[in-house]
Amino acid sequence: MPRVRIVHWKAPQAGPLVEACRGGGFEVGYEDLKFSDLARRIRQNPPDALVIDLTCLPSQGRESAIYLRRTQYARHIPLIFVDGDPEKVEQVRQQLPDANYTASIPRTRLAAIIKAACARPVSNPVLPPGPMDRYGSRTIAQKLGIKENSTAAVIDPPRDYVGAIGPLPAGAELVENPKPVQPVTLWFVADPRVYQTSLRRMHAIADRTKLWVVWRKGSASGLSDKIVRAAAIEAGLVDYKICAVNNQWSAMAFARRKS
Repeated sequence: MPRVRIVHWKAPQAGPLVEACRGGGFEVGYEDLKFSDLARRIRQNPPDALVIDLTCLPSQGRESAIYLRRTQYARHIPLIFVDGDPEKVEQVRQQLPDANYTASIPRTRLAAIIKAACARPVSNPVLPPGPMDRYGSRTIAQKLGIKENSTAAVIDPPRDYVGAIGPLPAGAELVENPKPVQPVTLWFVADPRVYQTSLRRMHAIADRTKLWVVWRKGSASGLSDKIVRAAAIEAGLVDYKICAVNNQWSAMAFARRKS
Protein backbone atom coordinates (compact mmCIF):
# COMPACT_ATOMS: atom_id res chain seq x y z
CA MET A 1 0.00 0.00 0.00
CA PRO A 2 1.54 3.37 -1.00
CA ARG A 3 2.39 5.64 1.93
CA VAL A 4 1.68 9.35 1.78
CA ARG A 5 2.48 12.10 4.25
CA ILE A 6 0.02 15.00 4.43
CA VAL A 7 1.32 18.50 5.10
CA HIS A 8 -1.47 20.62 6.57
CA TRP A 9 -1.05 23.44 9.09
CA LYS A 10 -4.47 23.41 10.77
CA ALA A 11 -5.41 20.08 12.30
CA PRO A 12 -9.16 20.79 12.70
CA GLN A 13 -9.41 21.35 8.94
CA ALA A 14 -7.18 18.49 7.83
CA GLY A 15 -9.78 15.73 8.29
CA PRO A 16 -11.40 15.80 4.83
CA LEU A 17 -8.05 15.56 3.04
CA VAL A 18 -6.89 12.76 5.33
CA GLU A 19 -10.09 10.81 4.72
CA ALA A 20 -9.92 11.46 0.96
CA CYS A 21 -6.44 9.96 0.84
CA ARG A 22 -7.37 6.99 3.00
CA GLY A 23 -10.43 6.41 0.86
CA GLY A 24 -8.15 6.28 -2.16
CA GLY A 25 -6.36 3.27 -0.73
CA PHE A 26 -3.27 4.93 0.75
CA GLU A 27 -1.57 4.56 4.11
CA VAL A 28 -1.75 8.10 5.45
CA GLY A 29 0.56 9.81 7.89
CA TYR A 30 -0.60 13.04 9.50
CA GLU A 31 0.06 14.62 12.87
CA ASP A 32 -0.26 18.18 14.08
CA LEU A 33 3.49 18.85 14.09
CA LYS A 34 5.82 21.79 13.93
CA PHE A 35 7.80 21.87 10.72
CA SER A 36 11.08 20.71 12.23
CA ASP A 37 9.34 17.62 13.69
CA LEU A 38 7.62 16.97 10.37
CA ALA A 39 10.93 17.20 8.50
CA ARG A 40 12.50 14.80 10.99
CA ARG A 41 9.70 12.25 10.45
CA ILE A 42 10.13 12.53 6.69
CA ARG A 43 13.87 12.06 7.00
CA GLN A 44 13.54 9.03 9.27
CA ASN A 45 10.74 7.37 7.28
CA PRO A 46 10.39 8.83 3.77
CA PRO A 47 6.88 8.44 2.33
CA ASP A 48 6.09 7.57 -1.28
CA ALA A 49 4.60 11.03 -1.79
CA LEU A 50 3.97 14.32 0.02
CA VAL A 51 0.45 15.77 -0.22
CA ILE A 52 0.55 19.50 0.61
CA ASP A 53 -2.59 21.51 1.28
CA LEU A 54 -2.47 25.06 -0.12
CA THR A 55 -5.70 26.38 1.38
CA CYS A 56 -4.22 27.09 4.83
CA LEU A 57 -1.02 29.15 5.06
CA PRO A 58 -0.11 28.65 1.39
CA SER A 59 3.19 30.51 1.76
CA GLN A 60 4.24 28.09 4.50
CA GLY A 61 3.23 25.13 2.34
CA ARG A 62 5.31 26.54 -0.51
CA GLU A 63 8.36 27.31 1.65
CA SER A 64 8.16 23.91 3.34
CA ALA A 65 8.12 22.18 -0.05
CA ILE A 66 11.06 24.26 -1.28
CA TYR A 67 13.01 23.49 1.89
CA LEU A 68 12.38 19.75 1.51
CA ARG A 69 13.19 19.76 -2.20
CA ARG A 70 16.58 21.32 -1.44
CA THR A 71 17.48 18.51 0.99
CA GLN A 72 19.13 15.26 -0.02
CA TYR A 73 16.71 13.06 1.91
CA ALA A 74 13.46 14.44 0.43
CA ARG A 75 14.55 15.65 -2.99
CA HIS A 76 13.17 12.68 -4.91
CA ILE A 77 9.83 12.40 -3.09
CA PRO A 78 6.92 13.38 -5.42
CA LEU A 79 5.00 16.49 -4.39
CA ILE A 80 1.23 16.81 -4.78
CA PHE A 81 -0.25 20.25 -4.07
CA VAL A 82 -3.98 20.23 -3.35
CA ASP A 83 -6.52 23.07 -3.76
CA GLY A 84 -5.52 26.66 -3.04
CA ASP A 85 -6.16 30.07 -4.57
CA PRO A 86 -5.20 29.98 -8.28
CA GLU A 87 -2.82 32.93 -7.92
CA LYS A 88 -1.02 31.28 -5.00
CA VAL A 89 -0.91 27.96 -6.82
CA GLU A 90 0.70 29.63 -9.82
CA GLN A 91 3.42 31.08 -7.59
CA VAL A 92 4.22 27.56 -6.40
CA ARG A 93 4.08 26.15 -9.93
CA GLN A 94 6.68 28.64 -11.14
CA GLN A 95 9.15 27.46 -8.51
CA LEU A 96 8.25 23.74 -8.56
CA PRO A 97 7.10 22.97 -12.11
CA ASP A 98 7.65 19.22 -11.78
CA ALA A 99 5.22 18.88 -8.84
CA ASN A 100 1.61 17.72 -9.24
CA TYR A 101 -1.32 20.11 -8.84
CA THR A 102 -4.92 19.02 -8.30
CA ALA A 103 -8.10 19.51 -6.28
CA SER A 104 -9.38 17.37 -3.44
CA ILE A 105 -12.68 16.92 -5.30
CA PRO A 106 -13.41 14.66 -7.07
CA ARG A 107 -11.68 12.14 -4.85
CA THR A 108 -11.21 9.69 -7.73
CA ARG A 109 -9.02 12.16 -9.62
CA LEU A 110 -7.04 13.00 -6.47
CA ALA A 111 -6.45 9.29 -5.82
CA ALA A 112 -5.37 8.68 -9.42
CA ILE A 113 -2.83 11.51 -9.32
CA ILE A 114 -1.40 10.37 -5.99
CA LYS A 115 -1.17 6.77 -7.18
CA ALA A 116 0.65 7.78 -10.36
CA ALA A 117 3.03 10.02 -8.40
CA CYS A 118 3.83 7.29 -5.86
CA ALA A 119 4.79 4.96 -8.70
CA ARG A 120 7.28 7.46 -10.14
CA PRO A 121 9.84 8.95 -7.73
CA VAL A 122 11.31 12.16 -9.10
CA SER A 123 14.43 11.01 -10.96
CA ASN A 124 15.69 14.44 -12.01
CA PRO A 125 14.10 16.91 -9.57
CA VAL A 126 13.94 20.60 -10.36
CA LEU A 127 15.76 22.43 -7.60
CA PRO A 128 13.99 25.70 -6.73
CA PRO A 129 16.00 28.82 -7.57
CA GLY A 130 18.52 29.88 -4.98
CA PRO A 131 17.62 32.71 -2.63
CA MET A 132 19.64 35.28 -4.58
CA ASP A 133 17.92 34.32 -7.83
CA ARG A 134 14.47 34.32 -6.26
CA TYR A 135 14.68 37.61 -4.46
CA GLY A 136 17.54 39.51 -6.09
CA SER A 137 18.96 40.56 -2.72
CA ARG A 138 19.95 39.12 0.62
CA THR A 139 17.30 36.93 2.17
CA ILE A 140 16.21 37.10 5.80
CA ALA A 141 18.20 33.93 6.52
CA GLN A 142 21.32 35.55 5.09
CA LYS A 143 20.72 38.72 7.11
CA LEU A 144 20.50 36.56 10.22
CA GLY A 145 23.85 34.98 9.41
CA ILE A 146 22.59 31.52 8.42
CA LYS A 147 25.08 30.12 5.89
CA GLU A 148 25.09 27.24 3.44
CA ASN A 149 25.44 23.77 4.98
CA SER A 150 25.08 25.19 8.49
CA THR A 151 22.67 24.58 11.35
CA ALA A 152 20.78 27.29 13.20
CA ALA A 153 19.16 26.73 16.57
CA VAL A 154 15.55 27.84 17.05
CA ILE A 155 14.52 28.35 20.67
CA ASP A 156 10.83 28.44 21.71
CA PRO A 157 9.56 28.89 18.14
CA PRO A 158 5.97 29.76 17.21
CA ARG A 159 4.15 27.62 14.68
CA ASP A 160 4.62 30.05 11.79
CA TYR A 161 8.35 30.64 12.13
CA VAL A 162 9.36 28.75 8.97
CA GLY A 163 7.36 31.09 6.77
CA ALA A 164 8.70 34.11 8.66
CA ILE A 165 12.34 33.16 8.12
CA GLY A 166 11.71 32.14 4.52
CA PRO A 167 14.09 30.24 2.23
CA LEU A 168 17.35 28.90 3.63
CA PRO A 169 20.71 28.70 1.88
CA ALA A 170 21.48 25.33 0.29
CA GLY A 171 22.15 22.65 2.87
CA ALA A 172 21.21 24.83 5.85
CA GLU A 173 18.89 23.45 8.53
CA LEU A 174 16.84 24.78 11.43
CA VAL A 175 16.87 22.68 14.60
CA GLU A 176 14.49 23.37 17.47
CA ASN A 177 15.85 23.56 21.02
CA PRO A 178 19.09 21.62 20.38
CA LYS A 179 21.44 20.83 23.25
CA PRO A 180 24.68 21.63 21.39
CA VAL A 181 25.22 25.34 20.79
CA GLN A 182 24.88 26.21 17.09
CA PRO A 183 26.60 29.01 15.12
CA VAL A 184 23.33 30.99 14.98
CA THR A 185 20.55 30.99 17.58
CA LEU A 186 17.09 32.43 16.94
CA TRP A 187 15.35 32.89 20.29
CA PHE A 188 11.65 33.70 19.89
CA VAL A 189 10.21 35.52 22.89
CA ALA A 190 6.56 36.29 23.52
CA ASP A 191 6.26 37.21 27.19
CA PRO A 192 8.30 39.99 28.88
CA ARG A 193 8.54 38.15 32.20
CA VAL A 194 9.66 34.88 30.64
CA TYR A 195 12.14 36.82 28.53
CA GLN A 196 13.69 38.53 31.54
CA THR A 197 13.94 35.36 33.63
CA SER A 198 15.53 33.43 30.74
CA LEU A 199 18.14 36.02 29.80
CA ARG A 200 20.85 34.73 32.12
CA ARG A 201 20.54 31.25 30.59
CA MET A 202 21.02 32.76 27.13
CA HIS A 203 23.85 34.96 28.43
CA ALA A 204 25.79 31.75 29.11
CA ILE A 205 25.93 30.85 25.41
CA ALA A 206 26.18 34.34 23.91
CA ASP A 207 29.95 34.08 23.35
CA ARG A 208 29.56 30.84 21.37
CA THR A 209 26.72 31.77 19.00
CA LYS A 210 25.26 34.68 17.12
CA LEU A 211 22.29 35.24 19.44
CA TRP A 212 19.17 36.81 17.96
CA VAL A 213 16.21 37.75 20.14
CA VAL A 214 13.10 37.67 17.94
CA TRP A 215 9.80 39.20 19.04
CA ARG A 216 6.45 39.96 17.44
CA LYS A 217 5.91 43.59 16.52
CA GLY A 218 3.11 45.62 18.08
CA SER A 219 2.00 46.20 21.63
CA ALA A 220 0.04 42.96 22.13
CA SER A 221 3.07 41.03 23.44
CA GLY A 222 4.24 43.85 25.68
CA LEU A 223 7.66 43.73 24.01
CA SER A 224 9.44 46.45 22.04
CA ASP A 225 12.98 47.14 20.95
CA LYS A 226 13.51 49.35 24.01
CA ILE A 227 12.26 46.68 26.42
CA VAL A 228 14.24 43.92 24.70
CA ARG A 229 17.44 45.99 24.70
CA ALA A 230 17.12 47.30 28.28
CA ALA A 231 16.54 43.87 29.80
CA ALA A 232 19.41 42.34 27.85
CA ILE A 233 21.82 45.11 28.87
CA GLU A 234 20.88 44.59 32.51
CA ALA A 235 21.71 40.88 32.07
CA GLY A 236 25.19 41.66 30.74
CA LEU A 237 24.54 41.64 26.99
CA VAL A 238 25.01 44.34 24.40
CA ASP A 239 23.13 44.72 21.12
CA TYR A 240 25.02 45.20 17.86
CA LYS A 241 22.54 44.62 15.02
CA ILE A 242 18.80 44.78 14.32
CA CYS A 243 16.83 43.05 11.57
CA ALA A 244 13.24 43.39 10.39
CA VAL A 245 12.34 39.75 9.77
CA ASN A 246 9.02 40.63 8.12
CA ASN A 247 6.02 42.85 8.84
CA GLN A 248 5.27 40.82 11.98
CA TRP A 249 8.64 40.01 13.54
CA SER A 250 11.74 41.99 14.57
CA ALA A 251 15.10 40.63 15.67
CA MET A 252 18.04 42.06 17.60
CA ALA A 253 21.50 40.48 17.85
CA PHE A 254 23.35 40.40 21.17
CA ALA A 255 26.81 39.54 22.42
CA ARG A 256 28.32 39.41 25.89
CA ARG A 257 29.42 42.77 27.17
CA LYS A 258 33.18 42.91 27.59
CA SER A 259 34.44 43.62 31.10
